[in-house]
Amino acid sequence: MKQLIKGSSRKIFLILDNLRIHHDKLVKKWLEKHLEEIELHYLPSNSPELNLDEYFNCDLKAGVHSKPPSRTQAHLIEKIKSHMMKLQKLPARVRSYFEHRKIAYAA
Repeated sequence: MKQLIKGSSRKIFLILDNLRIHHDKLVKKWLEKHLEEIELHYLPSNSPELNLDEYFNCDLKAGVHSKPPSRTQAHLIEKIKSHMMKLQKLPARVRSYFEHRKIAYAA
């Protein structure tokens, strides 16, 4: 969160899932000092269709599994890195995650 607010001239509205660490005392304490810079909003529990990360995960899994299976951890890591680099070169593909009607809130 520190990196998100660094250099931002506007307030950041961060949408998070309900992972326990997102509600940690240290997070709450830090947020108290940065109320003017960042505001957290939590997705409802058990709602993966609202979580943008799930759309990315689906893309990554499809990309990794579309090739022959990895026999080693190193090969799997290489396939993941390769897919990530591909996505860096395809910003329109990443933007398309936001086109789903259930993710429109984040667009």
